[in-house]
Formats: sequence, C-alpha cells, structure tokens
Amino acid sequence: MKRIGVLALQGAFIEHIAVLRRLGVEAIPVRLPQELEGLDGLVIPGGESTAIGRLLKRWDLIPELERRIANGLPVLGTCAGMILLARDVIGLDGYSLRAMDIKVRRNAFGRQVDSFEADLNIPVLGKPPFHAVFIRAPLIEGVGPGVEVLAQLPDGTAVAAREGNIVVAAFHPELVADTRFHAYFLSLADRRK
Repeated sequence: MKRIGVLALQGAFIEHIAVLRRLGVEAIPVRLPQELEGLDGLVIPGGESTAIGRLLKRWDLIPELERRIANGLPVLGTCAGMILLARDVIGLDGYSLRAMDIKVRRNAFGRQVDSFEADLNIPVLGKPPFHAVFIRAPLIEGVGPGVEVLAQLPDGTAVAAREGNIVVAAFHPELVADTRFHAYFLSLADRRK
C-alpha cells in the first residue's frame, strides 16, 4: 500500500487525507522531518503560505524536504502548496522551497470575496471537465522550459502544471467529490516505485 504524507502544519490537510484514503492509500499527517521517512509521495496543502513557510522553518523541515524533492519524491502542491514549491513568487514574505521552475503570483484573483469556481479541461484527467474551487488563489505567470501546463482558465491563465515529480494546482482539488486530480498525482508515485 502506498504511503502518502500530507504536510499538516496549517491549512486543508484533513481534506487531502480524506481524499487519499478514499483512493485506498495510507495517508499520514507530516509535521516533523522524521515523518517524511518511507513516504511514496507528499501533499503540501492550501492554507496560508507565509504561515506554512514559517512553520517549515521552525520545525526544521526545509532541508529534508529540499533533499527528498530533489531526489524524486513525488509532490502535489495545491494553492499555498504551489506557492511554496515555486522558484519565483511575487508577493511572498516567507520562505519558498524553490523546487519548481514556475513564477507564481499570490492572491492573484483578489480577496476572499473574489473566490470562484470553474470547470477546467485538464487533458491528463480525460473528460468530463474538472470542477475547480479557487480560494484567494495564486496563478502561474511563467513556466520554465521543462514545465508542462496542465490546466488554464478560458483567458489562458495557467492554473496547474507539472515538472518531473512535482504537480501543482492553484485550486483546491480536495474540496470536490472528483478524485481524478489526486489519482493523477498518485500515478506519479506508482511510476517512481
């Protein structure tokens, strides 16, 4: 059985754990460096990126996360998780793992009241469109040559991407009944094994 860690410092970690367990994997909360041992993948959830970054530093998770991601650990970052994985972040006061060659803008769509939902065509998931929930969401302003854009809004704004073992989304796939986005991430963990 696959063991997927979910960073459980702040944010929507409980919801990710529930989706992963519905998909039949062992999903465990991660708060300390030693809890990264033996994982087949890791989810960095949405939440408050500055707060999560400070807690990563406080609990000394940064060096171990950087090492494991560089060594191929599959990682899914949603919303704040995407921000924390980006190499370049506009508007971040805290720490970024700088693991993925993307440029991200925090709170790109406005405040909490500007949150929205959209049906996205995500070719790697097949049909039908994926219903995405955006809450104080970031967006991807630029991607490096090795990054594949997975989803865009109708105006062309990139909102999901993959680079090697890292998948990110500006939206919250853990807040909908559709488990395809998590299943896609788990397929990367299968390939690594």
